[in-house]
Amino acid sequence: MQGPPGMTILNTATPCAACRLLRRRCAEACPFSPYFPPHEPHKFAAVHKVFGASNVSKMLMEVPDSRRVDAANSLVYEANVRLRDPVYGCTGVISALQQHVQSLQAELSAARAEVLKYKYMEAANTLLSSTHDHHRPHNLVPPPPTTLPPPSIVVVSSSLYTLPPTTSGFDYILSDSIPYFD
Repeated sequence: MQGPPGMTILNTATPCAACRLLRRRCAEACPFSPYFPPHEPHKFAAVHKVFGASNVSKMLMEVPDSRRVDAANSLVYEANVRLRDPVYGCTGVISALQQHVQSLQAELSAARAEVLKYKYMEAANTLLSSTHDHHRPHNLVPPPPTTLPPPSIVVVSSSLYTLPPTTSGFDYILSDSIPYFD
């Protein structure tokens, strides 16, 4: 049996996580052993709970050998997210990330506008100081910077991945908050 590129063939004396969970003998040609090692049983448990062992086997067999590792990791991620948020799953994560991108774009636009304002003021100060008499002050003090309120975010669901009404940023989206391949 050949494993996927970069993967070593596991010892058949130790059943893979899938065969251990399914309580069956791990054959030498087990379709799960390269992707669900015995020391990470939680990966297959999540995948099995969401997709079922037969469906996982079929999905992995439909993917070219060179992409099966990525497919298995994707199934593990999707299963973990679906277990965490049964209603929205990956769509909830995508939605939260899109909201985060929109918020960052608004913040970037505000910062660019602020930079342009100061460049304009600097140019105006330079122009005024060169055209007026020397008795006027050369350094005009710019007004204090105005801060824009954060973009309003509408919470449409009680999903784990939408902002709670009291949260002003996306500080709660951390890589530790979603187990990708745990």
